Amino acid sequence: MDVTKIIGVGLIALIIIIILRQYRPEFTIYVSLIAGVIIFFLVFNQLSGIINLLQGFANQASINSKFLGILLKITGIALLTEFAVSVCKDAGENAIASKIDLGGKVIIISISIPIISALLETVIKIIP
Repeated sequence: MDVTKIIGVGLIALIIIIILRQYRPEFTIYVSLIAGVIIFFLVFNQLSGIINLLQGFANQASINSKFLGILLKITGIALLTEFAVSVCKDAGENAIASKIDLGGKVIIISISIPIISALLETVIKIIP
């Protein structure tokens, strides 16, 4: 199962970090980064399956593929931002983490403008 691989990578990284923290604490951030990247690649196959499923639903429902692309970009930005924020927090850099979090949110809002405007146009057409 994929979840056992993810948990295994996480636990192995945790053990290595605990041991390294005693002798070489400066290397713990590298172990955390490597573990995060490995887990991301383990999850990537699941993400591609979800994307294909959503594309199928969008085609059946006659949803504009542009909107689906925007939603997928937003999801990717949110995931990558959360990963970067977690790495910064692990390194003890909470100030940088909060700036990355804010930047990700602003980018998500700016990318979602076409969806928001289309929604508002639809509402305006419905309300006389």
